[in-house]
Amino acid sequence: MKIAIPLAGGRLCLHFGHCEQFALVDAGDDGEMQTTLATPPPHEPGVLPQWLHQQGVEVIIAGGMGHRAQQLFDQHGVKVVVGAPAETPEKIVSAYLDGSLQSGVNACDH
Repeated sequence: MKIAIPLAGGRLCLHFGHCEQFALVDAGDDGEMQTTLATPPPHEPGVLPQWLHQQGVEVIIAGGMGHRAQQLFDQHGVKVVVGAPAETPEKIVSAYLDGSLQSGVNACDH
């Protein structure tokens, strides 16, 4: 499974459209993780969902994301999890995989 985490300063960026990089984490069934950092194209409506889909992302975990972006990810078959804490990608993915990820309020209001 490939999971995308938007990053700023090495931790989850609270709004995915304002991130510096994405951590693309390949999580194996055996619990092993391989992380690749990728610089996204310039943020414009609809660009990031398309780009992440092309990268093979199946899940995106963000602090906040607008409703339109969530709809676009859904159209590409990418599951969206919002309200995640500003932690490292490895911590977030581990918590997601073991069912302990505490997701809260969507940090984006548009």
